[in-house]
Amino acid sequence: MPTLLVKHADLLVTMDDDHRRIIDGGLFVRDNVVQQVGPTAELPDDADQVIDARGMILLPGLINTHHHFYQTLTRAVPAAQDATLFRWLKTLYPIWAGLTSEAVYTSALVGLAELMLSGCTTASDHLYIYPNDCRIDDEIHAAQEIGIRFQPCRGSMSLGESKGGLPPDSVVEDEDFILKDTQRAIETYHDPDPYAMLRIVVAPCSPFSVTPDLMREAAALARSCGVRLHTHLAETLDEEKFCLREFCRRPVGYAEDLGWVGDDVWHVHCVHLNEEEVSLFAQTGTGVCHCPSSNMRLASGIAPVRAYLDQGVRVGIGVDGSASNDSSHLLAEARMALLLQRVSGNPAGLSAEEALWLATVGGARVLGRDDIGQLVPDKAADFIGLRLNRLDYAGALHDPLAALVFCAPQRVDLSVINGQVVVEDGYLLTVDLEPVIERHNRISRELVEAV
Repeated sequence: MPTLLVKHADLLVTMDDDHRRIIDGGLFVRDNVVQQVGPTAELPDDADQVIDARGMILLPGLINTHHHFYQTLTRAVPAAQDATLFRWLKTLYPIWAGLTSEAVYTSALVGLAELMLSGCTTASDHLYIYPNDCRIDDEIHAAQEIGIRFQPCRGSMSLGESKGGLPPDSVVEDEDFILKDTQRAIETYHDPDPYAMLRIVVAPCSPFSVTPDLMREAAALARSCGVRLHTHLAETLDEEKFCLREFCRRPVGYAEDLGWVGDDVWHVHCVHLNEEEVSLFAQTGTGVCHCPSSNMRLASGIAPVRAYLDQGVRVGIGVDGSASNDSSHLLAEARMALLLQRVSGNPAGLSAEEALWLATVGGARVLGRDDIGQLVPDKAADFIGLRLNRLDYAGALHDPLAALVFCAPQRVDLSVINGQVVVEDGYLLTVDLEPVIERHNRISRELVEAV
């Protein structure tokens, strides 16, 4: 089996339970698994591939727990720049109705490339709209090509405007087909083994775009197949009003009634929860994905992340769709998470180490993985390196770990996923981005101009 030795990092951050930081650190990898982590002097002298990490900080690869890759095609659309969630969606649904297989595949390459260059080594994406010839297979093929560890969510919308939902009828699917195609995706792609590169998630979109029946049936399907559940929840006060009007329940109570709490479930946003609902999540092991930039961009509010952590709720970070963040930079999202927990008046609302913990260990736990998120023996060989001798960190090297979060977000210089070098000297090695960007911009222009 091939071996990889990384040595002489200025600082190696393990994110282990003891919060170890190792000066002049390194790690030894056999095949796709970390074998040793420690001071360089204690590691083997040689390997099939050796990387000298002098001048770098090394840490576990970051984990993105929510995205919508297709939205990279509709960033900064003028009519959606200053809208709250429901009006933002109503503006963009007609554009997204023009999506094609090529659009989904190309936008996935763009979103994944951005994520990888920002330090992400494992990503989850929520694809819930399937017009024309679109399939979840399109973004799976992109992820396999670019070389990232991937947990795609087979999302869905079934409740169109004619039945009281938010999306137009033209972009919803039949519920029987949704369940059959979700099962097909699980049977075709899902890998439950340790170090899996691909796992499928069952993910009806939101309370205002699917029926309670689909939520129940989707949960039953997921649990019969041993896969995880994911959906949007409690993102805005408009959603809360919708749930109270339609179901006589707040969003969390509605989810609980349908069986959508438990350690196999994670919800995204969860901005508007009360103390009782936070306790429910903690007691049931229900996970949360925090998307600070999107919540600010759409004026949705501030998720109570400090309360989640203090109560023991599992929390990860997500960039959310690139039409509500306009970026796929996961390290930038960790920085936003730190700042947003402080803006209300607590200067210690979230520390730099906690922000990176959410983006590594927290994300792994939200995705139900015990094989990623830390640099310790027997974890997957997913790690990143950033050079410290750069203008952006000048004067911040009293604490290199904090520099990554407090200073302007940077691209990584090194990324290794599943034991393979995918970013070297700041360049993505697996995909030629220039033609992808050109094709992406053409598709984007055609989509928006068609409406």
